[in-house]
Amino acid sequence: MINIENLKQHLREFADARDWEKFHSPKNLVMALSVEMAELMEHFEWMTEEESLNLDAKTREEVALEMADVMIYLVRMADRCSVDLDDAVQRKLMINAEKYPPIEVLRESKREK
Repeated sequence: MINIENLKQHLREFADARDWEKFHSPKNLVMALSVEMAELMEHFEWMTEEESLNLDAKTREEVALEMADVMIYLVRMADRCSVDLDDAVQRKLMINAEKYPPIEVLRESKREK
């Protein structure tokens, strides 16, 4: 399991050692994140749903590395914006659980009416 705080610290040290901090503004990081998402999407362009679920080994590895790039930029952005990603994810999951109840709850609600 990835420890976000450890990853955040590692990425901060990595950037500091290369004097990249000056380039890692939230604006630049979100733009880089968008580019990496586009690179990730490119692997799936023109695939069928079935093909996207059954990637060959080479494509899966390329996709994995693009996903890592997305996560790296996201964690770096969280660090620069002083956002606790763990807390934000926990809160968002609670919001989503209320907004999108399980299908069984919806069915019971309909039966009661």
